[in-house]
Parts: sequence; C-alpha cells; structure tokens
Amino acid sequence: MKIHEYQGKQLLREYGVPTPRGFPAMSVDEAVEAAKKLGGSVWVVKAQIHAGGRGKGGGVKVAKSNDEVRARAKDILGMQLITHQTGPEGQKVRRLLIEEGADIKKELYAGMVVDRGTQKVVLMASSEGGMDIEEVAAKTPEKIRRVYIDPVQGLTDADADEIALGIGIPQGALAQGRAVFKGLYKCFDATDASLAEINPLILTGDNRVVALDAKLNFDDNALFRHPEIQALRDLDEEDPLEIEASKYDLNYISLDGEIACMVNGAGLAMATMDTIKLYGGQPANFLDVGGGATADKVTAAFKIMLSNRKVKAILVNIFGGIMKCDTIANGVVSAAREVKLSLPLVVRMKGTNEELGKKILRDSGLPIISAGNMGEAAEKVVAAVKGMR
Repeated sequence: MKIHEYQGKQLLREYGVPTPRGFPAMSVDEAVEAAKKLGGSVWVVKAQIHAGGRGKGGGVKVAKSNDEVRARAKDILGMQLITHQTGPEGQKVRRLLIEEGADIKKELYAGMVVDRGTQKVVLMASSEGGMDIEEVAAKTPEKIRRVYIDPVQGLTDADADEIALGIGIPQGALAQGRAVFKGLYKCFDATDASLAEINPLILTGDNRVVALDAKLNFDDNALFRHPEIQALRDLDEEDPLEIEASKYDLNYISLDGEIACMVNGAGLAMATMDTIKLYGGQPANFLDVGGGATADKVTAAFKIMLSNRKVKAILVNIFGGIMKCDTIANGVVSAAREVKLSLPLVVRMKGTNEELGKKILRDSGLPIISAGNMGEAAEKVVAAVKGMR
C-alpha cells in the first residue's frame, strides 16, 4: 500500500524527522488558504500522486505570491501528470501539498528497504540526491552508502554518524543527521513499511537537515495491525480492477498485454507470464488465486480479467497441491458459463485430482483447449490470439 507525500511527512514528524511546514489542499481555494496560513513569501505547490518524478513532469512549482499560488494550483490540480513511474497514460492530480519554501544548500538521499539476502533492513544514503538518483545508482553505485541494520540493536549512533559524514553532512549538523536516520528507521520498523525514502533530504543554508520529500510503502500483509495507516489509503490512485480483486483476496496486477492469466502461486504465475512472452505473446495481468480458491473466487477472477478490454484469450495454469484440480475445474466451468465466455480459453492443470479435473472440463461441453504442459499451454494460447487477428 502506498500513501501520499503529505501523509508520509506526517508519519515522519511523529518519529522526530523534521520536514517543512505544509498543508494538503483539494481545491484551488484551499491551496491559497494554505499559503496564507503558512505565511512567508515563497511557497511550493506540489502535485500529490503515488509516483515519483513529479518535478520533471511539471507537478512541482514555486510561487512567490498568493496570485501565483492560485495560478500554479489551477495549472496542476486536475492535470494528467506523466512521469517515468506513471507510464504514458499518466495519473490525474486530485490533491496538492502547499509547503513553505526551503533554502536548499545541498540535496542528499536516504532510503530504507528490506534486503532479502541478509534478511535485514538496509539504510541507503547518497550525497547525490534529487530527481536523478536512479541514474546515480545505475552509473555511479559507489556513491550509494549502505548499512545493514541488526534487528535487535536497531540503527546504532555509530552507524548513523558514519552514514551522515559519508554523504557530506558537516560535523555541526551531525546530531541532526543522526536523529533523521534513527527516526526514519523507527518509522520504518514501527509501521511495517516495505519502503521509506527521503529524496531529497536537504542540508539548508543554516545547516539544518530536513526531509523535503517522503515516500512510504507498506507491507499489505501487516496492515491488519495498522488501521490508522489503512485509513490513509487513496483508492483514486489505484487500479479499479486491483481494488476489486482485493475484495476477494486475489493477488492481481494489470499489465499491457492481451492474454489474461489465472494461476495459483506467485512463482508459477511469474513463470507462466515468462512462458507466454517466450512464445511471442504478452500477458494482460498477473493473477494468483492462491491455495484456497473456491468456485466463487474463480468466477470473480474471470470477471476481473474480462473487464480488461484488451484481453483476447485466457490461460489457466494450475498446479494442484493444496488446491485440487477438480475444484479449479468446477470453478472454471461455472465462471465460463456465468460470464458467457466467448474468448479462447486454454487450461493446463497438474497435480491432485488431475484426471477428475480434466474430466469435468471435457464433460462441460465448453470449447476449452487443454494442454499437457506449460509450454504447450502458452503456445496454444498465443496461437489462438494470433488466429483472431
């Protein structure tokens, strides 16, 4: 789950990380009122979407009067903001953050993720923060400093100081840098975050260390512990099909292809998509129905897949371990009949009650294309799509 920058900054402030003062605004008038409440003579009008690169896309503007705040807010609010993270379709801006201006002396970077190799949280920091941090990581990885945090000790003062000095925070601001890194770790740990990123983390003209941005993502599996974070969810920023899938505990992600996939198990789903591409097709989605799928769940999955108008065929690839093949077969038949399926449907199933499952498919009277292995299934579904062109 993702949240907006202004929500992330509120969380960071709760853990002692300093940020500029600012207010969210849902309208142009609210933006002007926010600037008046902040006072001063320079404000930043920032689009709030769940994507980075907003500045390059025209979603962050400086204003030096209330009239300029109004004009900038009017320009940004409602725009279809396109960044390298939104894709070519962009994302509509429905919220703004109006923030006091900052005296930026130096832009730095700080971020935390879980490193699967060491099974620890890793703090990454760089002296080269800002909009081109991805390029820094790709071309000059030596400029990214890392420390792997012991979950028992937490982030130590010594490690925080080493990172701070290593990215150019001066001795006079060292205590502030240490507090920012330790506060970021406490926030990451306490909220079950999967990503906590400050880009840029700035050093101001008077040597203060301030989080000028905040990006936080959270582990969906831990949200039951955090109703206060769940309340921050903005459904306008999410794919409607993914929202619908979550109601049925389906793991669904929309893609750009034309072959819908329904698979049980995330690894098998990834392998299925790779095999479709190997045979010249493009997957339209990732869909893992999990190990406890029912006929109703399978029907819901079919409806969600078919809601994508790009879909021209469906591939069902099931390994019957916990999930029995006859259960899936009954679900597939029921779903195909309920949605009056007219697209090619290829089914490959192996495992528990495999023969019973195949018999159910044969006896259904539906034009289901059977496949004996994953390669054959992918080949047949790609051929079916090409035959429709």
